[in-house]
Amino acid sequence: MRQNCGRRVINVILFLVFLAIAVLYFWYASLVRRRNQVFQALSGIDVQLQKRGRLIPNILAIAKRFMSHEAEVLQSVTRLRSQMSDSYDSTEPDQVQAHLTASAALTRQMGRLMVTLEDYPALKSDQTMLQAQQTYNEVEAQIAAARRFYNAAVAELNNAIQIFPGNLLAGYAKAKPMPFFEGDEAAMKPVNAAELLEYWRPFSRF
Repeated sequence: MRQNCGRRVINVILFLVFLAIAVLYFWYASLVRRRNQVFQALSGIDVQLQKRGRLIPNILAIAKRFMSHEAEVLQSVTRLRSQMSDSYDSTEPDQVQAHLTASAALTRQMGRLMVTLEDYPALKSDQTMLQAQQTYNEVEAQIAAARRFYNAAVAELNNAIQIFPGNLLAGYAKAKPMPFFEGDEAAMKPVNAAELLEYWRPFSRF
């Protein structure tokens, strides 16, 4: 009788040990998966930021022909774009935060530049600028979509790290709480280049 009880106790203990190991493994695997999702989402953001970075010089080149009194804005955009080209370690939250903060600052300055364009009728009627604005708006929309995907992935990762036993396993999974990509929706409001093009179309006949 005692032997049977002893075996049952051992079996229960072995079952609990196996269950604990299984839970820890699946949580560990979940952390790794969520960590990789964040890296994938961040990579998607960088692809769109690179597209924007290649487009900005064209916009600046056109704007400089008309906006000689807006040197401060143009220089600020140029400086921030240069910062965006700096490399960073995507596994280090502080470096990711600095990278995303610089991107948001560039978005705000580009929004300021787009608003300033409204004060230059000749620039608003420039077909090349209108096309560049349309392309820029499309890229910004893609950045916004990539930002939402990234923030959702970050929320899942950070929650998994903070909940037990994730806080114990995060180091083994090389998973760190990652920063959110805070966007300035007001600054990201696109300039409706299509409306501008429609407005100036009658004048292009003369």
